[in-house]
Amino acid sequence: MSRKAFSRRSFMGACAAGTAAARLAAGAAGAGDRVNLGFIGTGGRGGFHLAHFKSLPDTGLLGVCDVDARHLNAAAQTAGPGVLKTMDYREILDRKDIDAVVISTPDHWHAIPALRAMEAGKDVYVEKPLGHNIAEGRAIVAAAEAGKRIVQIGLQQRSGPHFIEAVRRIRAGELGKVSCVHAWNAWSTTGMGGDLGNPPDEARAPEGIDYDRWLGPAPLRPFNPRRLHFSFYFWWDYAGGMVSDWGVHLFDIVLWALGSDILSVAATGGRHVFKDCRETPDTVDAVFECPDYIMAYSMRHGSGFPYHGAMDHGIMFFGTKAMLRIDRASFEIFPEGAREPALTVKDQGQDQHHKLDFLAAVRSRKKPAADALCGHLAAIPGHLANISLRVGRKLVWDPKTETIAGDREASALLAREYRAPYTL
Repeated sequence: MSRKAFSRRSFMGACAAGTAAARLAAGAAGAGDRVNLGFIGTGGRGGFHLAHFKSLPDTGLLGVCDVDARHLNAAAQTAGPGVLKTMDYREILDRKDIDAVVISTPDHWHAIPALRAMEAGKDVYVEKPLGHNIAEGRAIVAAAEAGKRIVQIGLQQRSGPHFIEAVRRIRAGELGKVSCVHAWNAWSTTGMGGDLGNPPDEARAPEGIDYDRWLGPAPLRPFNPRRLHFSFYFWWDYAGGMVSDWGVHLFDIVLWALGSDILSVAATGGRHVFKDCRETPDTVDAVFECPDYIMAYSMRHGSGFPYHGAMDHGIMFFGTKAMLRIDRASFEIFPEGAREPALTVKDQGQDQHHKLDFLAAVRSRKKPAADALCGHLAAIPGHLANISLRVGRKLVWDPKTETIAGDREASALLAREYRAPYTL
């Protein structure tokens, strides 16, 4: 296809995506119905969400919850006078004047408050991945459908106009037949966590942290500073490393564009770079077989050299007519045989669009951009890759029954045991 053909379509498509985003923003801001929010988990990403939602129109911040007093006090100061401040998320859910909750806890604390919130009649914005494991994701989907609750997953690329435009082009067949996809995350040894070291366990958690409540459904372990806050990602008790926690954004776009069924996965890797206390791998390659294409995913913490472009992540869709490369900055389309892009479309923002979409859905009761089912399906590839890596073999997946064929050891990792009283 010619550069001119891609350019003409680019203008029309980008205009359409931009207009859709503008309508979304206008609809949310102009609805006139105040949405009152409670925040569960207010450190890091949670603190960002708190400040960001506060800046949006017709939004009230009525409650904040965190098990670290430092995060909790900072959140209360951001939220303003009169806000409910608590270490027990159930106090947030007891408030009848709170319409929805924003959950930005570690992964192992996504499902329980999300399910309890829906039982309390509240809508939910919950960070990705949807659950610590696949069974939790399916439970949230079932609860959302049964209770007719609005659930938005923190897959903000779903609301990014240039992602919307790229997926539209792929689904319209502009790349031809796509048979192969390559997605990646690439960081240097100092990026995305870096070396965690090997600090010793401590007799107790620092003052101001309710460590038992932080562990919640996870097994009781001695306190270690590397289990807390950002580095929770690298422990199987709480998460699945960057394969499930960053890879989910990339898997989501691929499945959105090409279809959500996974048939098998084979993953290999390990801790080849760091000799620190982490449990999850620092280097992984996974290959997924899908009905009409294969998807390869690479994650590494040992070299930040990008495969293509300048960012530490990306996806390349290889079609018979063209190749499309996309990340959070832009997408480019290279016609077959070309070495220069015929088309480049830049990012037009994601996070604000995504939050406005959630607020609009709460008001209208219409499906948001990244609903519970979307979040569940996007999380499955990362969870399956981690299971394949941990058991050391290829897995055959049935997407209809969401089961692993003939592998009892692997199937046990589709769910988890819950430490009382923090049960699902």
